[in-house]
Amino acid sequence: MNSNTKIAVIGLGYVGLPLARLFATKHAVVGFDINQSRVSSLKSGTDTTFEVDDITLQKVLLDEPSNAIGLYCTTDVKDIADCNYYIVTVPTPVDKNNRPDLTPLYKSSETVGTVLKKGDIVIYESTVYPGVTEEECVPVLERISGLKFNVDFFAGYSPERINPGDKEHTVEKILKITSGSTFEIGQKVNELYKSVITAGTHLAPSIKVAEAAKVIENSQRDINIAFVNELAKIFNLMNIDTQAVLEAARTKWNFLPFKPGLVGGHCIGVDPYYLAQRAQEFGYHPEIILAGRRLNDSMGEYVASQVVKLMIKKGISVNGATVLMLGITFKENCPDVRNTKIVDVIAALTDYGITVTTYDPLANPLEVKKEYNLVTTNLIPKRQFDAVILGVAHHQFLDLDLSTLQNTTSLLYDVKGVLGDAVDGRL
Repeated sequence: MNSNTKIAVIGLGYVGLPLARLFATKHAVVGFDINQSRVSSLKSGTDTTFEVDDITLQKVLLDEPSNAIGLYCTTDVKDIADCNYYIVTVPTPVDKNNRPDLTPLYKSSETVGTVLKKGDIVIYESTVYPGVTEEECVPVLERISGLKFNVDFFAGYSPERINPGDKEHTVEKILKITSGSTFEIGQKVNELYKSVITAGTHLAPSIKVAEAAKVIENSQRDINIAFVNELAKIFNLMNIDTQAVLEAARTKWNFLPFKPGLVGGHCIGVDPYYLAQRAQEFGYHPEIILAGRRLNDSMGEYVASQVVKLMIKKGISVNGATVLMLGITFKENCPDVRNTKIVDVIAALTDYGITVTTYDPLANPLEVKKEYNLVTTNLIPKRQFDAVILGVAHHQFLDLDLSTLQNTTSLLYDVKGVLGDAVDGRL
């Protein structure tokens, strides 16, 4: 790598911060984010997403802008003006109609465009459908900077493979797909990532191939989970334990070990819509992809109906009943509440006239209130409930004596299938 390599990472969330921290062990890095409180927190040496522990973060932090190896965090665009690599790691959500919302990508491309110089390379990591980098982002860069693509500046795409909450498969241990807008730029982008990714890299032949590879990763998982969710519905009707069936089937060497569950988050629950939208623009209606989405999106209501059936069987009056929901984040051991499907379960239970108390030691109650207008607590309630639902398998919940939270006549429902046989029902 060139010794004057200076990297700007745009967006310091679940994807951007671990990447910026990793690059900062070998290169000069500026982390840029528009969220002032996020940047202030990082500058003080704390990552509120828990993706990078405080000691690891503090080892690379710089107090002021510099060309030295390390990470300087900022909200000031001027601080990224002397960088020659710009890596965009902003979220790519869907709107309320499940259509791709590229607003964060457009806005971050405008920001980069204001400081873009001849010879610079802009690399996108956000999950997109094939064509977004060159057809949507590059024109914004050209318009704002006045520079010409593949003459004055270049682009690359290296899809993020961050798994929030996973302390084993960290960014450097996951093989990275890379790509560039020309053959030479592809090589440069690949070398940049190779300098820090110990698991290695795979240089794709084009940006579109890299974009497509990313979007099918999570679509594949979504469809597989939809299949086992459908199996859970079928086997529950037959009074067969789905977990026991999957355990038996898993003894075959090529059986895929997927589990039923609520599919939320900003990858598996979102990416298939990006691919579906693009397919429809080409006149193709993607039946399997959208069927998988529909089935997975129905699971919150299904869980609620299963709980209500069990309550009736136990003689618990449904209207006015109290339920404790354990967890509201989109996955275990992670504070991220974006696109969590636990809220679907809560909404359906509330429709039955049930009062739901939500306890999650990791979720920020202010974020939950802002995002879903729901009240949550970080403290274990000092009372008993008619039903307890394990919605998220945070390790804090696995050590709890759940019986202390249950009324004399009460039920325990396990969405995650981790509590063993001492439950009244599970997916």
